[in-house]
Amino acid sequence: MTKTLLKGGRVVDPANGRDGAFDVLIDGDRIARVGRDVPVDAGTKVIEIPSGLVICPGLIDMHVHLREPGQEHKETVATGTASAVAGGFTAVACMPNTNPVNDNAGVTEYILKKAAEANLARVYPIGAVSRGQKGEELADIAELKQAGCVAVTDDGHPIATAMLMRRALEYTTMFHLPVIEHCEEQTLKGDGVAHEGFHASALGLRGIPGEAESIMALRDISLAELTRGVVHIAHMSARQTLDAVRWGKTRGARVTCEVTPHHFVLTDEMLGAPIAYDTNVKMNPPLRETADRDAMLAGIKDGSVDVIATDHAPHHYDEKRVEFDRAPFGIVGLETCVSLCFDRLVHSGVVSLARIVELLSVNPSRILNVPGGSLAEGAPADISILAPDLRVTVSAARMKSKSRNTPFDGWQLRGGVAATFVGGRAVFVNENVSIDL
Repeated sequence: MTKTLLKGGRVVDPANGRDGAFDVLIDGDRIARVGRDVPVDAGTKVIEIPSGLVICPGLIDMHVHLREPGQEHKETVATGTASAVAGGFTAVACMPNTNPVNDNAGVTEYILKKAAEANLARVYPIGAVSRGQKGEELADIAELKQAGCVAVTDDGHPIATAMLMRRALEYTTMFHLPVIEHCEEQTLKGDGVAHEGFHASALGLRGIPGEAESIMALRDISLAELTRGVVHIAHMSARQTLDAVRWGKTRGARVTCEVTPHHFVLTDEMLGAPIAYDTNVKMNPPLRETADRDAMLAGIKDGSVDVIATDHAPHHYDEKRVEFDRAPFGIVGLETCVSLCFDRLVHSGVVSLARIVELLSVNPSRILNVPGGSLAEGAPADISILAPDLRVTVSAARMKSKSRNTPFDGWQLRGGVAATFVGGRAVFVNENVSIDL
């Protein structure tokens, strides 16, 4: 087992109260020591970290679609984890809406096998709440947990009934699993494809009001309070939903929530400009109006928001090159997340870098109860090295993901990823950063 010393970087490790110049000693696949002027053995590899780079616990994306099995033309576990490490993520939690659905141990074990073969980012499968995600009967959650699932969700579909949600929350408390909910009142959503507002109306697009999200969130938060189960609100987009989360937290409900970069950066004005009907701005929940976007920023700033997650949703080029109504929802996000967080949150003064590490590492680890979120002695040597001042031009053509569906192609941003370590092993090094690994 080799030892490696990362020397001279700024360590940002909020779980252990560190923010300053420290050395990080890696012994095999574990953190051996973090301190100043750490002594090393003769055989230790010393890596000088250039000034300005940041060493932090490995980033964890708790909302990713890897598409395998069944939709390998969009993404595979191998290409998805390559995209993850290029984006600075050492671990991802993948949603169950594969084909077949991840509602049994066989599918879970298949995903874990593919992740082991890829040998890049860690992969934590999330199982389905209901069999086939049909909302009729609970999946065998005990079996999913034993096979390696870290949460359950019917993502892409809200849990169909209040009673099924109640039973899911009651059952998952036995296994210390969160229920992740895609909040969407189906009769209000109808066949909507964009946020209900001026811009959708001007383009003749059917709308989805923010209340379709918040009504379902209120239901689930109330049930979490009733059952003492854990509910996590996925990809929150509406200001009314944020109010519901705050209300639940004041009442002691075990509720957490996440926001995606596209929901704290973009608004529904993108429906008409710079390209009208661009299907790369079609996602679910939809881009909402400025007041909603600003509410997400406020929630990130004041601590109401627990996690930033990408909802990485790759789709093949041909699937997006159709009429707006017919195109699938979703965009890729693993390789743009860090740059958007730096550019729009850190450099604009919304939050500190330590808060970003909480949102992208500490809190996802805690909510999913998976290793990470800390550079403590003995912790896995999963490390992200970030470059806050790196000038980044987003290039869809150069992405590691198998799909290219992003509205950020060509954007110029400040901040990016220098390198990614998983289990003490460098799995990604940015060719545009001067660091000798």
